[in-house]
Amino acid sequence: MPFRNIWNRTSLSEALWQETGWRLSASEVGRILRDAELRPHRMRLWLHSPDPRFRELVRIICALYLRPPAGATVLCVDEKTCIQALERRRLFQAAVPGRVGRSEFEYIRHGTRNLIAALDIATGKVFGQCRKRRTAKDLAAFMEQLARRYPTGEVYIVWDNLNIHCGDPWKHFSARHGGRFHFVHTPKHASWMNQIEIWFSILHRRVLKHGDFANVDQMLGAILGFIAHWNRVEAHPFRWTFRGRFTHHRRAA
Repeated sequence: MPFRNIWNRTSLSEALWQETGWRLSASEVGRILRDAELRPHRMRLWLHSPDPRFRELVRIICALYLRPPAGATVLCVDEKTCIQALERRRLFQAAVPGRVGRSEFEYIRHGTRNLIAALDIATGKVFGQCRKRRTAKDLAAFMEQLARRYPTGEVYIVWDNLNIHCGDPWKHFSARHGGRFHFVHTPKHASWMNQIEIWFSILHRRVLKHGDFANVDQMLGAILGFIAHWNRVEAHPFRWTFRGRFTHHRRAA
């Protein structure tokens, strides 16, 4: 079966000898690659959106982030699903002078929960709820709570194209709340446009990645505790620098 091989200097040197009988040292292969400005051992992640409305939607969202309508609230909403409550088999060892902290690799699973959260881009504050499931009913209940937190003024919701984020239910939701809610969808396969993803990354690195939870309730306490701490001590608007401008690059003939 064909496979993609990520080459390095040593593997290229060995392959060259096996295929051609030429013997070049790994260091000589390295010099050739440097001269050709090739780094086959290095890879960067690339996210491509196939959405035909990508540019249009990006510009709309960037305008909301950088120049929100006067008096309006812009909220970034999404779900962080299947968060695992993992119990480490050995106690976490805190960092001490001369040694980094250490977390046990092996763990015991104690179930999962889903976090639904909204980030207010003007303040950086987060409102979140943990639920056993991520269904349309769960999301509707969360949004009703969100509407009570923002009882007046226009509210713009930025979220992705998940099926439960689309369709008539949200037209009816806005109508029930005086037409104040406007739903803006990120381009397909472009979740990075949603600022709540930045905060989810902070939550993962600070609380979940090396978390040690004996049960689901402990994990929920840690998540909700971090949200409370964030809102009280660390909340701030993220500095959004991408303005939705695109440039075309043409390779010289």
